[in-house]
Amino acid sequence: MQPFRLASSEKPPSPTATGLGVDPGDISRSWQRCRTAGLTPEQNRTDFPHLSSSERRIASERHAALITQARPVMDYFFSLIKDSGCIMLLSDETGYVLESAGDLDFCTRASKVALTQGACWAEDARGTNAIGTALIEGKPIVVNGTEHYLRHNSFLACAAAPLTEPGGNLLGVIDISCDSRRYHPHTFGLVRAAAQMIENRIFEISFINHTKLRFHYSSECLGSMMEGAIAIDEEGVILGANRSGFALLGLRPEDIGTQDFSRYLGLTLRDLIQLERRTHGGPLMVHPRRGETLFLAVDQMRAPLLRRPAATHQPEPPKTDALDALDTGDARVSKAISQLRRVLGRKVPVLLQGETGAGKDYFARAIHEAGPRASGPFVAVNCAALPETLIEAELFGHAPGAFTGARKDGAPGRIREAHGGTLFLDEIGDMPLSMQTRLLRVLEEGVVTPIGGKPVAVDFLLVSATHADFSTRIAEKSFREDLYYRLNGLAISLPPLRERTDLPTLIARILERESQGRRGGAPALAPELAAAFARYRWPGNLRQLAGMLRTACLMLDEDETEMTLNHLSEEAMLELTSQPPGTPSPGAEPQNGTLRAQSDAVIAGAVAEAGGNIAAAARALGISRNTLYRRLAAMRPH
Repeated sequence: MQPFRLASSEKPPSPTATGLGVDPGDISRSWQRCRTAGLTPEQNRTDFPHLSSSERRIASERHAALITQARPVMDYFFSLIKDSGCIMLLSDETGYVLESAGDLDFCTRASKVALTQGACWAEDARGTNAIGTALIEGKPIVVNGTEHYLRHNSFLACAAAPLTEPGGNLLGVIDISCDSRRYHPHTFGLVRAAAQMIENRIFEISFINHTKLRFHYSSECLGSMMEGAIAIDEEGVILGANRSGFALLGLRPEDIGTQDFSRYLGLTLRDLIQLERRTHGGPLMVHPRRGETLFLAVDQMRAPLLRRPAATHQPEPPKTDALDALDTGDARVSKAISQLRRVLGRKVPVLLQGETGAGKDYFARAIHEAGPRASGPFVAVNCAALPETLIEAELFGHAPGAFTGARKDGAPGRIREAHGGTLFLDEIGDMPLSMQTRLLRVLEEGVVTPIGGKPVAVDFLLVSATHADFSTRIAEKSFREDLYYRLNGLAISLPPLRERTDLPTLIARILERESQGRRGGAPALAPELAAAFARYRWPGNLRQLAGMLRTACLMLDEDETEMTLNHLSEEAMLELTSQPPGTPSPGAEPQNGTLRAQSDAVIAGAVAEAGGNIAAAARALGISRNTLYRRLAAMRPH
């Protein structure tokens, strides 16, 4: 393979003297990525991605915590550069501009290239630019004049720094842009300082009730913006760090939540408590295992830490919860559970997607039971099962006598019933458009208005589920796009049963549950039945599997220890063993194999007993006539 080379007409210019700490290779790498993405320097598109007003509102709400902490910092720094022909921008982690503040004269010029709120400045859309390139490179960067890949942006000079949360995940970018002729290297320092101040504010607010350790090589830097900081739990595990904390201790994002602080600071939790008492809250001198000398201050030592006994004790076995119970070894399911744990207690709406029967209802209840709202109500509503004429009153409630047939004492509605707990809207994709509008208003305002009644404040965690393809529903105008973005705080896709790798474990769990109190305990699966289960496509997913095994358990004698094909209903046996002619499942037995032979014999016997009457034979077998006709066709020699 030939090494990548830019065309001579598209070579990046030599980097300008834009500021200390800028890697000249940043621009070259960015230009290569732009070329690979199919961009050309001369193009002057007018269809760049841009958020609508409703999408901007949703984006602002989704990033409310970031905006709240960034605004005061932006106001302060903009006061320093005001009247210098600059604009200050805050973007999210995908490059969409969330906030801006700038001088009117330059804002007018900037708007001509969409350097405005709602515009997307991702690198693959806008070419080399400070916001998009800082996101990809993961570090502060300056892009000045002709260093921009798209030539119509070359009048700009932009300095940007990425923003990360205390766990190391990317939050967005802070940027200062101006006319390239007015750029000053100090701008690079200002934007880095602004980024650090925003990150420090986010760190402090995230761990307001936790013990924090602050450190630096110089005691004079403790309490300054340059200090490193980590937050720890009662066992000494690091919960988060600011940017300087990551750098000074050599932390990695994967260390957060998994590593003890003693690994990096060279002292135990017991040592820390004793030193803190000895110095009466003053700075400590510690010697990390990396060999440096650090000055350390303990902030807000928690009482449980202070009461920790000096003697070591055996750790308690790890506690399990409802989400743990759903983790049976499939990698996709385990990843989904890990993602859900990150948002527990954060009031982030969860959208569960997957085929009918894939376990969305189990996950919804587990989210509720594993979170801080477990003591509150769990209210489940099947949006597809409610008649359109009743869904409004069912969801939103009604005042006494609000309409003909209304209850005399009124009804609170399912949304109000979920106050303080979790509202689970199953099959949300089938909700009528008129109800979608009302639901959106509830989610935006936190207030529900019963039919004929007055607004009432509500507080609940929203979990939604659907088997529908939202992109299709939105394109068909049968589902509101703005409501979709409201529901999609965290989207979880549950795999169908046929794609899961934990089928044996699931079967064992179900059999154990269905066999409680049975003298013989949970049965084992006969090898040929296990093989049939493994081959089957499971169109009904977990719901179908559970129903099949429940019925089979009832067919077992008390002294039987093995479940065979004969314990299944006739319908289940036929489903497991039937296939369209000529399309055998991978690893399926030949036509004369044991499973097929048994089911064929049962069918032939039923038809013979019915004297060839297909309807009577189907009734005797407990299957539909169509299923029987399909099986008889497959049984004929070809």
